[in-house]
Amino acid sequence: MNRIRWGILGTGNIARQFAKGLALLPDADLVAVGSREQATAVAFANHYHIPHAHASYEALAKDAHVDVVYVATPHVFHLANSLLCLEHGKAVLCEKPFTINKRQAEAVFNRARQKNLFVMEAMWTIFFPAMAAVRQLIQGGTLGDVRLVTADFGYRAALDPHGRHFNPALGGGALLDVGIYPLALAQMIYGPPARISSMAHLGETGVDEQAAITLGYEGGKMAVLHTAVRTETPHEAVIMGTDGRIRIHAPWWQPSQFTLTRPGQADQVMNIPYAGNGYQYEATAVMACLRDAKTQHDLMPWSTTLSLQETMDTVRAQWGLHYPGET
Repeated sequence: MNRIRWGILGTGNIARQFAKGLALLPDADLVAVGSREQATAVAFANHYHIPHAHASYEALAKDAHVDVVYVATPHVFHLANSLLCLEHGKAVLCEKPFTINKRQAEAVFNRARQKNLFVMEAMWTIFFPAMAAVRQLIQGGTLGDVRLVTADFGYRAALDPHGRHFNPALGGGALLDVGIYPLALAQMIYGPPARISSMAHLGETGVDEQAAITLGYEGGKMAVLHTAVRTETPHEAVIMGTDGRIRIHAPWWQPSQFTLTRPGQADQVMNIPYAGNGYQYEATAVMACLRDAKTQHDLMPWSTTLSLQETMDTVRAQWGLHYPGET
């Protein structure tokens, strides 16, 4: 598999961003796109010079020209869309959150296991060069014992009860949309939490408009996280250890710069730029796995996604937030 042939399922903003990132990879071919309407698929295909435009997701999943599909639809459709692609023998990179809950994620991974196919949640942040440098510093002991992590991701969206940000039927709310980013950072550093405490404001549509989450780990380690869809936050993350700290500058979830602070030393500002919009890094990771016949990536294995889904399930249960038709 010298070249990897991609299909994109969905034609929204995230699909467009991924197409732009993929264009930077000389060994990736974007060969197909699927939409629910022919006109939308054709317009997307024409804009990104894609040879095959499909008027249904099933037609994309059946396309013999495609090796792997990027699922770029809203959260509530990820289960059905991922299973459809797997059923037709396609590897899957599914946009975060992977599914609405852990039970759905398990269904996807069980099918992938049966079909011996690659699947990964598209947590693009952890594949950036700057985040790789952060991991290297932590693993190398530069910070000593990491004791506390703080991170936020919040923005102010216009209140539209029918839009994806606020509609319960579309999995609306801050947690699944952007709260998963701080959770994924804590997961990357600590692993699964031992204790979870949270509080949320549920707005007039019943979804979480802002929330605070505290995660506890063995030995007293903690992560303090917050997220919102009605409040703009600083978009910074700080990783604090016994021998120093790292502040990842805004926007930390699309990182290119961080400051390393250690006692008795001058601050070091690390500039680690990324190419394009950064989506190509997760695509490169996927393609490496496909060439090695792997079904999971070491940085984002199925166990990590399941842990994140379980944490979000627990948090929502604490709030009493249940989505219509949730299975």
